[in-house]
This record gives sequence, structure tokens and C-alpha cells, in this order.
Amino acid sequence: MTTLPPWAIVTPERRAHVERVVALLAAWAVARRAPDGERARWLKAAWLHDALRDAPAANELAHGPMAAERAAREGETDRGVLDAVRYHSLGYAGWDDVGRMLYLADYLEPGRAFDRELRAALAARVPEDRNGVLQQVAARRIARVIDGRWPLIRETVDFWNSLVGS
Repeated sequence: MTTLPPWAIVTPERRAHVERVVALLAAWAVARRAPDGERARWLKAAWLHDALRDAPAANELAHGPMAAERAAREGETDRGVLDAVRYHSLGYAGWDDVGRMLYLADYLEPGRAFDRELRAALAARVPEDRNGVLQQVAARRIARVIDGRWPLIRETVDFWNSLVGS
């Protein structure tokens, strides 16, 4: 997949975000010497992750599952790609590399307006310290949920525990 699916509902701003996520993952794939097949999985998940973010029924928690379900109906069978898309905003302990890399790229892409210097420094570290950066990004995302007084869902808690557990 080299572009948004035909069923995507995105604003021009969202399309630009998705393209930045794709570009970041492509750069990391080169830097980490990911095999071509794995690189293709990362990019497919990137194109799909926000494909329905601007759909009428979408919200922060629903858009990932909606996109994963639609991709599955359209023939996507790669469980890792579907799980990456489904949980990209939340974290998921059962992820393979595609989910972990998408989670990072979605948060660290350079177009986001907050903490630009810190996020750029974290993004630069991903090729050699993916797991360390993953812990830092998850901690920052979870802190935002806690600061907002929102509930932590089970998948996020399990994801955090999988990152820091022994």
C-alpha cells in the first residue's frame, strides 16, 4: 500500500499527518535495516491508522478499531497490521514490531505542535534505542491521560506493564 485506501475519510491536515508518519517509518526502516517485507507492513499500517479519523462516528478511541475493521473487510489479513491500526492510540501488549513502530511514529512525527525539540530528539534515538524511546513515549502518553483525569483502559495498562515488567 502506497497511499490512503479509497474508503479513507480524512481532511487535508490529517492526510499530511499520515504522510509524515509514513515518511518517518520509511526513514526508520532504512536506519534499522528492516527487511523489505517488514518495511511494507510498517507503511501499510501507517497509511491505514487514521484512515477513518475524520469519519462522522470517529473519535480518539473509535477511529483505530473502525479503520482496522474496515481494512479487514477489504481483505487485510495481517494480524500485526490490524492490531497496529486498532490500538495505535492506546498501546497493546500483544503487538509485534509494526504496532510498536506505528505507535512511536504517530506520536513523534514532526508536524505535531507540542514539545518539538524533545520529540525530535526521541525520534532521532529510535533506530538505536527503540525500546527505551518506546518506554518514554508510553509514559508521556499515559501521563496525558492521567492528567486529563480520563480512565486508563486495560490494553494501555497491559502495554505499559509489558514494557517495564521483568
